[in-house]
Amino acid sequence: MAKPSTKNLKLYTERPPQVVRPQIDAVGSLPAVLRAFRRTTGWSLRYIAGEEPKPPNDLTWSAPVSPGVGVPPGHLSLEPAGSTPAPSISKPVDGDVARALAAATADMLGELLETRLALWQREAELAAGVPLVPHADEQAHLAERLQAVLRGGAEAVGCQAAALYMLDEATSELKLRSCWGLPFDRLTAPARPLKGSVADLEALLGHAVVLEDTDMMRHWRMPEEFPSAVCIPVSTPTTLLGTLWVYGERKRDFSTRETNVLEIVAGRLAADLEREILMREGIDAAQWKRQIAAAERMQRNQLPTISPLLDGWELSGWTARAEALGGDFYDWFCLSDGLLAVAVGDAMDRGLPAAMTAGTLRAALRAHGQYLRETAETLKQVNLTLWTGSAGDQRAALFHALVDTATGRVSCASAGSPGVVVVRGNGWQSLGPTCPLLGESPETDFEPFEYTLQPGEALVIFTDAVRAAAAEGRSLGDSGVAEPLVGRLNLSADQLISVARETLAAHATGGDRGDRDDRTILVVKRQ
Repeated sequence: MAKPSTKNLKLYTERPPQVVRPQIDAVGSLPAVLRAFRRTTGWSLRYIAGEEPKPPNDLTWSAPVSPGVGVPPGHLSLEPAGSTPAPSISKPVDGDVARALAAATADMLGELLETRLALWQREAELAAGVPLVPHADEQAHLAERLQAVLRGGAEAVGCQAAALYMLDEATSELKLRSCWGLPFDRLTAPARPLKGSVADLEALLGHAVVLEDTDMMRHWRMPEEFPSAVCIPVSTPTTLLGTLWVYGERKRDFSTRETNVLEIVAGRLAADLEREILMREGIDAAQWKRQIAAAERMQRNQLPTISPLLDGWELSGWTARAEALGGDFYDWFCLSDGLLAVAVGDAMDRGLPAAMTAGTLRAALRAHGQYLRETAETLKQVNLTLWTGSAGDQRAALFHALVDTATGRVSCASAGSPGVVVVRGNGWQSLGPTCPLLGESPETDFEPFEYTLQPGEALVIFTDAVRAAAAEGRSLGDSGVAEPLVGRLNLSADQLISVARETLAAHATGGDRGDRDDRTILVVKRQ
């Protein structure tokens, strides 16, 4: 059996466009600068495009200048002015002085061209950053637009049919997604396997496959029976989308101009497809942003902002989240028997999962805290609720206290290692043991502890991220939070929170600002 002839096969490889005119030609003031240089120094300064030439005998000095992307660097060359000196000077300046001035000119020209290049790149980035939104007058469906592009491309090169085949997610099949000039039932045909589709594989490598006589080229596996065809890749700069086939009803050649037209058509198809993808993703992303914003508002509004009207007591809290949603929270609520419940929670996660855990934790604490008067038992029930209501992957730290506002007695319990310090006028004291986190085991016991808060003292609770905030390898620690508050208890609870925040910000300046984790501080002050 004779080997199929390929004498009529043309493979067009896409090459990057060549920049013909160096961008340095657009620097309109350059010729005037070079003339002024000659008049002032008596030396000739010329710009030479392209690679640096082999220096002739009279070439004194040269410096490279990059005129733009895709253009070989040019050079500024300094040469003696020759036998005709500049009329404004009687003697040329010293060569070292001329070289120094020429070097400064080359540096300044290079900076100008780098600035132009940066501006050119930034303008393209800004163009790509224009948000895609559906236009109210955009009536044409994607199917109509694709078919119109296929028809326009086929007619432009004198062909009678065109088809767009798209790769599946596994990159194993090609499915006809749009066509012009073919029977409509082709759209219902099963996908073609990519394996064995020689022309499509060659096109996906970046080549335009031109088949002038398909009868002699059966091994290229054309999808349709036509005397001639062209296969063009359809792709974005980062993704292979499929192939464009254009069919002719007679055996014919395709010129370079015609294949270039078809490559432009393939680019238009890729742009339409990518725009549709970006449009849908943009709409989905906008919906997610609205939902996240609503969840953020809800989470923020759940934080108490008004201190309860209790004579002799002040409360204030602050939370900073690393992301829109977070797992830190503070809370307080009054009980029917005159007790004040306060809490600081920290879900061991980030973003949306942390926010969901924090919501569960806060709801469970409020529910169990309404009927239990032992903080350790409350944490035990909250832990059981968190354990049984999750897949075992939700863990959290929690401080919970019941304050007897008549006596100042504070009954506390904590899970994890939140910071708990008592600040006095002349010092401070750290409270609270380190216990297991909530959600680690359904049988965890938590150790209670007590303290009687005296008038003029403040109980300061903060999450571990505040304590761990580091700068220059040094963590803030309990002392870093408490010491700036010592001797300043004449301030209100809100003002004490502000001092603690300023301390945290000042400590983190120049180092790890700690904004990768949620941070929370709660102050309970007895006046």
